[in-house]
Amino acid sequence: MASTPVLNLMLSIFLILTSIIIFPSFSCPIHQKHALLDFKSTLTAIYNSTQYVELDSWNPASDCCYWRRVNCSGTGSVTKLQLSGVAIPPIDSVLISSEILSPIFRIRSLELLDISWNYLIGEIPRDGFGNLTKLLHLDMGVNNFNGSIPNQLFQLTNLRYLDMTANNLEGKLGPELGSFRKLTTLRLSYNGFQGPIPAQLFELESLRDLYLSGNNLGGHLSPEIGKLRNLESLVLDQVNFFRGKIPEEIGNLTKLRYLSLQDNSFSGGIPSSIANLTKLESLDLSVNSLSLEIPTFIGRLTNLTSVHLLSNQLTGPIPSSMQNMSKLESLYLDDNMLDGEIPTWLFKIRTLTELEIGGKGSKLIWNNTTKVVPRCSLIRISMCSCGISGQIPEWISSLKDLGLIPKSISNITGLVLLDLSRNRFSGDNLPVLKARDNFFLDLSDNDFSGKIPMNFPEGTEMLYIGGNKFSGSLPSNLTKLVNLIVLDLRNNIITGNLEDILHHFPTSLEILVLRNTSLNGFIPTNISMCSSLRILDLSRNNLTGSIPRQMANLPMMNMSASSTRISHFIGTLNADTLQNLIVNWKSSSQRLRNLRFFVLLDLSGNNISGEIPASLGNLKALKQLNISHNKISGNIPQSFGNLEGIESLDVSHNELSGSIPQSLDQLGQLSVLDVSYNMLTGKIPRGGQMDTMNELKYFQNNSGLCGMQIKIECPEDIPSSKGRVEEEEDLSRIFWQGTWIGFPIGFFSTILIMSYLLNFIQLFKF
Repeated sequence: MASTPVLNLMLSIFLILTSIIIFPSFSCPIHQKHALLDFKSTLTAIYNSTQYVELDSWNPASDCCYWRRVNCSGTGSVTKLQLSGVAIPPIDSVLISSEILSPIFRIRSLELLDISWNYLIGEIPRDGFGNLTKLLHLDMGVNNFNGSIPNQLFQLTNLRYLDMTANNLEGKLGPELGSFRKLTTLRLSYNGFQGPIPAQLFELESLRDLYLSGNNLGGHLSPEIGKLRNLESLVLDQVNFFRGKIPEEIGNLTKLRYLSLQDNSFSGGIPSSIANLTKLESLDLSVNSLSLEIPTFIGRLTNLTSVHLLSNQLTGPIPSSMQNMSKLESLYLDDNMLDGEIPTWLFKIRTLTELEIGGKGSKLIWNNTTKVVPRCSLIRISMCSCGISGQIPEWISSLKDLGLIPKSISNITGLVLLDLSRNRFSGDNLPVLKARDNFFLDLSDNDFSGKIPMNFPEGTEMLYIGGNKFSGSLPSNLTKLVNLIVLDLRNNIITGNLEDILHHFPTSLEILVLRNTSLNGFIPTNISMCSSLRILDLSRNNLTGSIPRQMANLPMMNMSASSTRISHFIGTLNADTLQNLIVNWKSSSQRLRNLRFFVLLDLSGNNISGEIPASLGNLKALKQLNISHNKISGNIPQSFGNLEGIESLDVSHNELSGSIPQSLDQLGQLSVLDVSYNMLTGKIPRGGQMDTMNELKYFQNNSGLCGMQIKIECPEDIPSSKGRVEEEEDLSRIFWQGTWIGFPIGFFSTILIMSYLLNFIQLFKF
């Protein structure tokens, strides 16, 4: 027993010595700590040391393994850096270069690196990433990296996860992708990649998640897609250009849970092999050119919670087998050519919360005498163009969990979307709606009349009441709709001046459509108080005065088209609901898809006069500017060459004079330029997209224009008559001078040659 204190003392000494010897070896290596501190100091200098607090725990006096966003291995080496959002620019005008990552590349032990959501600009550092050969997980999403994927990145053959979503990368996806043999997740969505999917990608047999949305990929989807038998998510949607039939081999992907081929150009029928995808939970084939009937086998895919087949050319009835889909929550079949009576069993699918049927091209008919006792819990319903007439159907009020009311929907609770557009509803007294926040209401293109209602739910985000017969002044309580993002009032009659009603709109508005509403007055100089506007349509009204230079101060329109965050996630708008907004795009009225990416200003069809303010050239985010059919005079400003995002520029039917500015050759996105019916003169500029502007109608009725585009030679390109006379005189002078000089030379040369020949003959005689 006496030896116990001695043993305890010896044990304590042993533990202390062990901790002294071992723990220092487990702390962060000094060179890795210095690399992290160098990264922090660069950020601190950009932000200002008093404002940047994101990496406050990165203290030189402490072990970097205990810093926030840093993880180390058991031996103390830094293995994980989670730097998402640490370098968000402090203000929009500050652009942070990808060179800021240089210190990070000195930490060669990294296995996980997350630098997403930092909006870094420049090319992906080539040599830097090549150093990180131990990386298993690399997330570079939501930055502004440009150029192509560097070859050095393909040396990271241990990668399991690669995310480059929402950058400005471009070029073709090459065979080098095949080097990622261990990859399980590949996310390259929302870039500018072009061409087909390389065959080598289909050799990545470990791949579970493949996301290529929002690129310019195209061609036929290869049957080789069937090799990726471990795929659980396949997303090739939104502005890709795949065409032809969906390959039957897609049915080999029996582990698929999520399949989205939305917004492409696929044609033919829905392949029968999809019946094999029994684990499928979400199917989205919307916005293609698919035809034939919806196959009955779809009812056997009982794990489906979401079926989106909208905007195709599908025909026939809604298959009755779908009533077996006991987990179905979301069904979108609108904008097809379906026919027959709308089945009442749809409202008996207990799990159903979202239903959209009818729409453009639909021949579905609602039986107005039908009695429905719904068992579903709908929070979103759209039945436009279904022939519903009279009052809003009584059965809507019986929807489970939406409240019970007699003869109206006034007491419905829990509703988040109500779309009754393009029907024949009438009346002048809309019921009071009790809806949730983020409420979407579409009553457009009906026969409602009377004053514009004042009782919209305060949580309304999107309000479409255009295309009716409303009249009178705007209700003053619109400002109470503090969440309102979209307001469509087109084709009604609104009394008052624009400058008087401007203060009625909440500052949250991103999209305001007042087309053809009989508005008077002028565009006020304080228009920029609508600080969130990115789509403003004031066309076909009676506005007078000039375009105020302050219009260039609209923040969401004057961001840079290349560096702004607008290209990634502007607003909180749902892409499906935005398809309901009709705008004038490239000289025709269209329902635009993916409207969240558009920035438009339309002042056409008014009585606006004066000159175009040069400040409009600051609206760099604009994709379309339309000031046609006005009385605008003066020149087209040189500053229009700064509209780097512009795709359509329409200044036609005005009184513009002077020449078309050469600066327009800098507009790399321009596809439509309409300057017709003005008094423009001079040579149409060459270079860039200007060389493709060869539609004669866009230049007509400008008698002084000339150029290659309209096949009229400019005077400076045609030799003058005086020049031709002088040229002929020069040629004549040269001819006679040549004659006077050439004759004696030729004569004496002939004499010499003949003398030589005579002497030669005489020589042979002897």
